[in-house]
Amino acid sequence: MQAKVESLLPGNGGGGEVELDERIFGAEVRPDVLQRVVRWQLAKRRAGSHNTKTRSEVSYSKRKVVQQKRTGSARHGARSAGIFRHGGVSHGPKPRSHATGLPKRIRRLGLCMALSAKAKSGDLIIVENLELSEGRSRLLRDSVVAPGPRGTLVVGGAEINANFARAARNFKGLNVLPSIGANVYDILRCGRLALTREAVADLEARLQ
Repeated sequence: MQAKVESLLPGNGGGGEVELDERIFGAEVRPDVLQRVVRWQLAKRRAGSHNTKTRSEVSYSKRKVVQQKRTGSARHGARSAGIFRHGGVSHGPKPRSHATGLPKRIRRLGLCMALSAKAKSGDLIIVENLELSEGRSRLLRDSVVAPGPRGTLVVGGAEINANFARAARNFKGLNVLPSIGANVYDILRCGRLALTREAVADLEARLQ
């Protein structure tokens, strides 16, 4: 499939067309596969650092609360029991990994479907490059990658131009990633997706 290549800034020349792999940018979009990949990705990035103290870990007196018999109260061995204030927590969360397994085939398929979804909805932009003469935010105000209501994700090549990265920092909703960092979650949550020629080549080589 053919796609038009646009210049980053108006009047910068460029243009032409690029051939997009139909298997990557024209695949059938299945919401169930995208949901699996997004859940795997969000679970993997969770810190899992939540922690509560058990009865043996709280710092409290071990003295028996009341005598065993003839008080009319329940039998308790120590104030560290879970039913008392400042006592230990029973079956509370402990540090653990939330990561789950997902086959590489499904991960690649999910990324292909995310790219295809943007291409089919008309929210995919192909730009020649991300080169700027200076790192000024005003240069990107009228650029083709200026963020819209739902934001724009820009995926460059192996390395992002330093001037472009500096200019994009002041724009809310304009996210920049190298080609190796392209992922399903960031692609789906953005309004528009902008790829450079180099990014297209890298993604096609990665997803073959």
